[in-house]
Amino acid sequence: MANRMHSPLFDAPGRDVAHDPAIAVSARDLIDMAASAGVLQPLQTLAARARRAGGHVSRVRGRGMDYEESRAYQAGDDIRAMDWRVTARAGEPHTKVFREERERPVFLAVDLGSSMFFASRGRLKSVQAARAAAMFGWAAVAQGDRVGALLFNHSHLELPPRSGRSGILRVIRELVAHGDADAALAAPPVADSFNRALLRLRRLVRPGSLVILISDLYALDEGSVQHLSYLRRHSDVLALRVLDALEHVAPPPGNYGLTDGSTRYEFDATLARDRDGYEARLAAHHAAVEQRLQRCGVPLLRLGTADAVGDAIAAQLNALPTRRRVA
Repeated sequence: MANRMHSPLFDAPGRDVAHDPAIAVSARDLIDMAASAGVLQPLQTLAARARRAGGHVSRVRGRGMDYEESRAYQAGDDIRAMDWRVTARAGEPHTKVFREERERPVFLAVDLGSSMFFASRGRLKSVQAARAAAMFGWAAVAQGDRVGALLFNHSHLELPPRSGRSGILRVIRELVAHGDADAALAAPPVADSFNRALLRLRRLVRPGSLVILISDLYALDEGSVQHLSYLRRHSDVLALRVLDALEHVAPPPGNYGLTDGSTRYEFDATLARDRDGYEARLAAHHAAVEQRLQRCGVPLLRLGTADAVGDAIAAQLNALPTRRRVA
């Protein structure tokens, strides 16, 4: 279902693909998301542990602030905060943790691979992903955070965190530039591109950041668990999974052409047992994705192609435990 020719949104007679907001991302739409970003206020309840002064009460490494605790040294910690007494007593390096108001880097990791350019209703998954990223970005800016991004498909684009409107507007420009379905579907597939992007995130993200991974997560595997677990050691990580209704429930009886971008398949949905098998395989895959995310401690939010982005995400953020402590 990755190929757009089999997406009902693309196939609608007389549809102007280039200017259809359900198919093509527009800068105006993403800028307008700022007006409703206030519904994502629960984003503030996630723990923030960045280094620069800003609007969050955070667990950070620093000097001259209120001491909270000492813990084992981790790569990236400020060596000036070493707790030499605990280090000598424990026999391994320990660092002091201080409580302070801090500005937090927020990384928007957005999957724009070929499987994201599909929907049977509402908007393409890629469009919903871009709108969600923009809303998260505007919410971060409103909280005084810096916003950066990693956009990935057959390649990747890195945008280091930047403060203020300029940070999110730069992300929006690139979301629009990389939201072209023709380019994404025409690009040759790259083996393990999802995990390559996660590996790149490990190198980009500094301790105390918030990483928001937006994807359909079809490529999430055991290697992904290792990357996400590493990120979780020093930063907060949140996953938003974007899926279409047909990725939960079988289509109505009929014959359907499918493709993964390179190979074409035919799916006969005329028999009930085949539709049941289709749904059972999808349910097993979704359960495996959830189990892997649980293992690495990453909360999972869900967004459908027909959902109102702000309302759907805010309701799930409200249900997360407040002031999450990240190990």
